[in-house]
Amino acid sequence: MLAGRLHLADRALRMQTLPVPEPGRGQVRIKVEAAGVCLSDVHLIDGTLTPLYLPGDVVTLGHEVAGVVEALGEGVEGWEPGQRVLLQAGERDRRGTVFTRGVDYDGGWAEYVLASQETVVPIPDELPFEQACIIPDAVSTPWAAVTDTGRTRPGEAVGVWGVGGLGAHAVQLLRLVGAAPVIAVEPLPAARERALTLGADAALDPADTAFRDAVLELTGGRGLDVAFDFAGVTAVREQALTVLGRRGRLVLAGIANKPVTIASDSPFNYFQQAVLGHYGSEAEHVEQLVSLVRQRRLDLSASISDVLPLAEAEQAVRRVHTKQGNPIRLILRP
Repeated sequence: MLAGRLHLADRALRMQTLPVPEPGRGQVRIKVEAAGVCLSDVHLIDGTLTPLYLPGDVVTLGHEVAGVVEALGEGVEGWEPGQRVLLQAGERDRRGTVFTRGVDYDGGWAEYVLASQETVVPIPDELPFEQACIIPDAVSTPWAAVTDTGRTRPGEAVGVWGVGGLGAHAVQLLRLVGAAPVIAVEPLPAARERALTLGADAALDPADTAFRDAVLELTGGRGLDVAFDFAGVTAVREQALTVLGRRGRLVLAGIANKPVTIASDSPFNYFQQAVLGHYGSEAEHVEQLVSLVRQRRLDLSASISDVLPLAEAEQAVRRVHTKQGNPIRLILRP
């Protein structure tokens, strides 16, 4: 089978031919129908990110995967060949350590992939594989940030910094939970237009000298209840803190690998504000989202920017890295 393999020694992505893997005890073999290309895949290739638990220095990338059950290992129950499924982006061991698919063990940039039966999630027939595969991470990460970490309530004023693969979905999900107004903050004009199309009440340029006044006007002078950083940029955090209201929460979903600085603890403490770290999602979030799609409360059709053959994975990585076409998600199809 064909697989996109990252060689950590020289940070090279190579398309290689490998044997089709055989499922072990408790494992399911999935025939991959679609796999998402995430910015974290790009960061693994460029060296910004490094696997923590990978045994060795080569791994098949891809943590957003959907396909069809193809073969069952010993002891697997409740699954049958032919079932349409997506895969959780990772799993925990008994000690609670999180292992990420396509990072710490082989992922779905391949024609076939193995998965622990606990990480397999059924999907409805009407959900296209291209949309299903992005639910783990691209959709579930902002969903968890909105509902769990940020604990966003109906009627709360929110700001979304960065309307890319995560932020674009955050805009939709914030509307779904009743946040208002939803303010997108994005330097790219095309991304601001997209945010409005996806349901943002306003889309602001962070470089606008009247930015703070605009936020206060949109929120009736009270500022934001929740600000979400999906960009992972220090300047975003600094700006977001200036427009937080009383008991406002800043949720850090993007990773900057930089110190988080609060300019003055006096107003921060007086207004009882908070900075909250966020990472990924839990299995329940993925299951909730599949249910929302099934009930037609969430439409992911606009999220698929393009579909490329698996053999063109390197081209897809370049397009994500350079933001060519301002994509939400590019999909690889074996």
